Amino acid sequence: MPKKVVPEAARRRRKPTKLGVVLSEQLIVETALRLLQQPSREGLTVRRLGAALGADPSSLYRYFRGADDLTLAIADALIGRAMRGWRGTGDWRSDLRELGVRIYSAYLAHPQAAVLTASRVSGRAHEIAADEAILGVLRSAGLPDPEVVRVYHAFIDQTLAFAALDAAGLALPHSARAADEAVWQATYARLPAETHPHIAATAPLLVAHMNDSAYPVALDMLLDNAAATLARTRRAAGGSGAGSGGDGARAE
Repeated sequence: MPKKVVPEAARRRRKPTKLGVVLSEQLIVETALRLLQQPSREGLTVRRLGAALGADPSSLYRYFRGADDLTLAIADALIGRAMRGWRGTGDWRSDLRELGVRIYSAYLAHPQAAVLTASRVSGRAHEIAADEAILGVLRSAGLPDPEVVRVYHAFIDQTLAFAALDAAGLALPHSARAADEAVWQATYARLPAETHPHIAATAPLLVAHMNDSAYPVALDMLLDNAAATLARTRRAAGGSGAGSGGDGARAE
C-alpha cells in the first residue's frame, strides 16, 4: 500500500525548542543569516544551526530537504529583503537602477551569505517576483522582447557578480582586506614611469578609486546601452528616439 503523504503543515514542529522558540522556515533562515555574519571555522552547518535554535539538528529536515535547500532559501530571503517596499515610478531607467542597487546592497549586507548564494537560482517566490518586476520594467520601456531578455540577463548577472566579488572582499579577515587595499598606494603608486608609463600616469586615480566598488559605474554603463538600444528601436519604428527620463541625451 502506498505510504500516506503527510501535508506540509503537519510536518512542522509546534513544540517550542529548548530556547523557547517555535521553529519555522523564516526563523531558521534568519538564524542562518545571523550565524553567517559571525566568524566560525565550521561555517554554516546543520549542527551549529540546531544549537543556535536550541533544537535537535534532525528537526531542521522537517523544513528543508537538506543543506542545499536551506542555501536556496537564504538566497531567496536576500532577494526578498531587496524587494521589500519597492514600488515602480514609471521611469524605467530610474526603476531599473534602484532595483540593481537594492539587490546589490541586500547581498553586501550579508557578505558570507552573498558568497554562498549569489551564483544560485532558487526558483522561489521572492526571486520570481524580482524577475517579474525587472522584466516588467524593461518591457514597459518599449524594448522588444529579445532585447528585454538580453538586458535582463546582463543586468542580473552583473548585479550578482559584483555582489559576490565585493562580498568576498568584505568576508576577508580585516588584516587581509587592509593589506589588499594598501597595495595600490604601496606598490602601484611607486612604479616608475620609465618601466610602467601607463600605471604611473594614472596612479593617483587608481589610488583614489580602485578600493571602491565599480558596480555603480558598470550599472550606469549598462543602462546607457539599454537607453541607446531603446532609442534605436524607436527611430526604426518611426518614433522620436527620445527615451523616458532624459534617455535621449544619453543615448545619442
